[in-house]
Amino acid sequence: MEKVMFIEIGMGVDLHGQNVTKAAVRAVQNAIHHNSMPGIRSVLPGGSLDNMKVHVRLAVPADRDKLDLETVRAELPYGDVSFDVVDGGMLTSSGIVLPDKDDANDLAYVVVASVEVGY
Repeated sequence: MEKVMFIEIGMGVDLHGQNVTKAAVRAVQNAIHHNSMPGIRSVLPGGSLDNMKVHVRLAVPADRDKLDLETVRAELPYGDVSFDVVDGGMLTSSGIVLPDKDDANDLAYVVVASVEVGY
């Protein structure tokens, strides 16, 4: 990315089910769903959203091999999206095991996302 224009940070949690993808999707949603960038086209090369670059860094606490980046990518409708997955986030107790929520244990998965937008 030549020019970084925005960096948004978000956090997502899967309280039950130990699903790292669900937590990552929520982290990206948290980062981007409170923003509007109405002037972005005026600064992008060619004025096209296709020329926007989006880089997402996900800090995940466990199950990196189960992280479905295509599901996370679907939350970002514009631009050329790339990912960097790093160790981080948090595993913490939800305080209860709920088998009907697919809990294997009482762990809650917390993922942190950094979403960079530019060109």
